Amino acid sequence: MTSQPTVRARFAPSPTGYLHVGGARSALFNWLFCKQHGGSFILRIEDTDIQRNIEGAGDKLLDDLRWLGLDWDEGPDRPGPFGPYRQSERRDLYLEAQRRLLASGDAYYAFDIAEELDAMRNAAMAAKQSFQYPRPDPLPTEADADRARAEGRPVVVRFKAPQEPITVHDEILGDVTFAAGEVEDLVIVKSNGWPTYHFAVVVDDHHMQVTHVLRAQEHLMNTPKHVFIQRALGYATPKYAHLPLVFNIDGTKMSKRDKHKVVRKAVKERLAAPRQSGEAEARAWTKGDAAGIANCSEDVFDQWLKKADTALDMDQVARLAEAAGVVMPEIDVHDFRVAGYLPEALLNFIALIGWSPGDDREKITIAEMIEAFSLERINKTAGRFDREKLLAMNTDYAAAATPARLLAAFRDWAGVSGSAMAALDDATAAAALSACKGFRTFRDVETKVGPLFRPDDGIAFDPGAVKKALARQEGRGFAMLEQLLPAMAELDDWSSASLERWIASFCEQQGVKLGDAAQPLRVAVTGTMISPAIGQTLALLGKERALSRIRNCLKRRG
Repeated sequence: MTSQPTVRARFAPSPTGYLHVGGARSALFNWLFCKQHGGSFILRIEDTDIQRNIEGAGDKLLDDLRWLGLDWDEGPDRPGPFGPYRQSERRDLYLEAQRRLLASGDAYYAFDIAEELDAMRNAAMAAKQSFQYPRPDPLPTEADADRARAEGRPVVVRFKAPQEPITVHDEILGDVTFAAGEVEDLVIVKSNGWPTYHFAVVVDDHHMQVTHVLRAQEHLMNTPKHVFIQRALGYATPKYAHLPLVFNIDGTKMSKRDKHKVVRKAVKERLAAPRQSGEAEARAWTKGDAAGIANCSEDVFDQWLKKADTALDMDQVARLAEAAGVVMPEIDVHDFRVAGYLPEALLNFIALIGWSPGDDREKITIAEMIEAFSLERINKTAGRFDREKLLAMNTDYAAAATPARLLAAFRDWAGVSGSAMAALDDATAAAALSACKGFRTFRDVETKVGPLFRPDDGIAFDPGAVKKALARQEGRGFAMLEQLLPAMAELDDWSSASLERWIASFCEQQGVKLGDAAQPLRVAVTGTMISPAIGQTLALLGKERALSRIRNCLKRRG
């Protein structure tokens, strides 16, 4: 009896930024598939596109996967028998495969300049035909390539694609047939000597003995190209499974462009706002203002404003978002981490986008995912990313987490988000979390108790809160604070429960409602009308700082 080969699957991101949540779903499905079959999960960094690579992005990808709880059997930091695991370190393998294809006549040199290629494409477009690179006859020789290089022309290597139909079997979609001529003579080695994606991935999958390729459906059109190259090199074809795409709830593809779209809209509103004197002045921008915020020229900013997303990098877009007071939608795994989601909630949620465990379960552990996972239960159509559903799931996970787990996750969030609460000791951080029970994300905790841990002179008073809780009815709230301050200064027990009882008793003695004292106190110590119960709020802040903030607030009374 012939034993089945060990399952080997890979996740192969490019180091061009943080890990997209759709990529994380692909990584998870590969990981689950390998775990269920006792196989090896390989992490390979595809970094041959040197112009698009971003410094440090590879490390960020690894960090995103670790945060999600996904490990790998072989990878850049975990050497295995088929390394190295960065494509930039595997160039000799590509050169050898290139030589073989050139020698067999399955590839050839080409040296068209960009203008010539554009002219060919324009001619095909004018004739209402799809562009097919015109294969030269006879094929250029090595001497022709050397001569072209000497003339300063770009020399690439093109694969001689068979002009025949091809049927690709997909483990999810079934047989998919591509007609003859649908695969053109694609470039497999660029003029800088580096392989293209299509060539490197075929060579690497072969040498890493990859048995299964689970990747997004957007790669389905690439698969016949890869199979043709595999055949030309005499490689075995792995089994392919193309995963449904991840769409927004409105049916649009979930993309990093969504961030640009949201920020661009907010910026345009600022640019269109009438410039006025006084407080409204800050709400209107000129293009010079916006370009200064983004730290770019007005010409570059104008390109971005006209939907040229690549004109600005994500750091520049983030600065514009902060200045415009808009929150960018979470697209990358790191976005959800900074927004305060638990990794186990996010992992659970993305597992159910396009896959079902076979029953009505929604909350499912990693162990249960491994047991239930199969390619047969993956949908053929795109899955929707329902943010409200994710938020509800994260709320449930946070409520069910042990105090120790919640504290560890909170500390991670505070560190990556830059929150001032990163400096809290464990006891205070735990108390802050306890005071915010029922929160949806850690960002809600920041909103609710964050002002308590900022410098006392850094409190920003919300004008609406001051007007409603302090200034109205001839300064009734300020008057209440003046009554409360000396009495509170005499308190010895500053615990949450004791403060709640004392304030309730004070209000009863004065014949007022609890809110008549609690809301002025809340605004005085936080600047807003949002905080935990007033006893918890004051206890978290501490007696001296609470009294100091009340005194400072009273100075605002005109």
